[in-house]
Amino acid sequence: MADTLTASGGRAVPSTDGRRMFAFLCMVFGMFMAILDIQIVSASLAEIQAGLAASSDEISWVQTSYLIAEVVMIPLSGFLSRALSTRWLFAASAAGFTVMSFMCATATSIDQMIVYRALQGFLGGGMIPTVFAAAYSVFPREKQPIVAPLIGLVATLAPTIGPTIGGYLTDLFSWHWLFLVNIVPGIFVIIATVTLVDFDEPDLALLDRFDWWGLLFMAGFLGSLEFVLEEGPTNDWFEDEAILFFAIVCAVSAIAFFARVFSAREPVVDLRAFANRNFAVGSVFSFVVGIGLYGLTYLYPLYLARVRGYSALMIGETMFVSGLAMFLCAPIAGRLMGKVDPRLMIGFGFAAFALGTWQVTGLTKDWDFWELLWPQILRGVGIMMAMIPINNISLGTLPPAQLKNASGLFNLMRNLGGAVGLALINTVLNDRWDLHLARLHENVQWASEVAVERLDAMTRSFSALGSDADAAALKTLSGQVRIQAEVMAFSDVFLVLTVLFVALLLASPLMRRPAPGGGGGGGH
Repeated sequence: MADTLTASGGRAVPSTDGRRMFAFLCMVFGMFMAILDIQIVSASLAEIQAGLAASSDEISWVQTSYLIAEVVMIPLSGFLSRALSTRWLFAASAAGFTVMSFMCATATSIDQMIVYRALQGFLGGGMIPTVFAAAYSVFPREKQPIVAPLIGLVATLAPTIGPTIGGYLTDLFSWHWLFLVNIVPGIFVIIATVTLVDFDEPDLALLDRFDWWGLLFMAGFLGSLEFVLEEGPTNDWFEDEAILFFAIVCAVSAIAFFARVFSAREPVVDLRAFANRNFAVGSVFSFVVGIGLYGLTYLYPLYLARVRGYSALMIGETMFVSGLAMFLCAPIAGRLMGKVDPRLMIGFGFAAFALGTWQVTGLTKDWDFWELLWPQILRGVGIMMAMIPINNISLGTLPPAQLKNASGLFNLMRNLGGAVGLALINTVLNDRWDLHLARLHENVQWASEVAVERLDAMTRSFSALGSDADAAALKTLSGQVRIQAEVMAFSDVFLVLTVLFVALLLASPLMRRPAPGGGGGGGH
């Protein structure tokens, strides 16, 4: 226990022991709840919509309000963690998240649900970056092969298994249990954090210099950006007045925010960590991993629901493969970190991910669990092998004093990657669907002998309907054409993702390999 490490709060702390590791595991469990909550709810929006008698436009705000609020808190958490300490920020975040989970379960209208979800996202958003900061500031280098895979696994596994858990809860109980399931674990995390976490000391004097204008500009910038990315693909982007308005708010707030960050005495977010090349490149990689992580967690269920007609429970059971692959791969990645150049691991991860998405470019309307098995395994292995060394190189080489702010920025990049990825995926999917539909319509017309023969065969099969047989056959053929065009659009999206990850594979040498024995508080 003679080794010491300076924590972000400024005092020397002893190297890890059982109590400290248990306290950290409790924090990791809280982070798991916060990340899981996004996907667990997304899998059952239809049930919530029915329960609250909400319209299809309103129900999307159950997710959008949470994401907008969370994306503001994540970078803010660095300042608050230094001011309040890891213990009190995390306990307050866990308490706010738990209370708002209960309130969400009691909501009787869509307006109440949107308000409670926004508060849940904002109050709970501090948990995720606080865990990342603690992992690299509290534990010595020799513990990183245990700690790094743990947080990497939770950050990637939670979104992946969310649809599975959400499907089971809604199927077995009701949508209320999507929120009630957080309460008992939340209380446990709060008590454990208050009694066991002692990683650093608060610096309350920082609150006297809190930059309220900086917070306002950051909220306008990130909140508007999240709104534009969420709503843009379904509302024709800038053709919609609300999206155009918030795009302008985003641009103006961004200019004001960056001007404030570089001029304020104590900025609400410190961007100096980006001067470290590994952190800057790692943040870009984290951004693109967010596209892959959240994008495929969205794409696979969308295909299975729209094309295959799967229920939430069936989708969850099909998606479980990726989660299992991540779980099995995490300890292997942890062991390899100290033995293999982490840039090789990152390159291998991106290559596996690209191979998995390339395989799905051959998608047909008949693809099922077995056809999606290897692409999902490759996705799970690829994300895990890339994510753990990216986290380690990006955060593990920063000075302890920068870690809390840097952790907020790093996690923000992953979340923004997810938001940009979903906007990109939806836009490409809609545009290519329209294109393929137009091309197929050119081929399926009265001048096409094959199309006429197919229609005649269908009409004969519906002969029992009498005079309605022609209409039924035409409707069936039209439906088949639409599904075929949609499947072709899905294939195009997977091709775009393949190109993206091949480009990242080629960029992986841009990171510098950390010096042996550095990290946790190592230099540049």
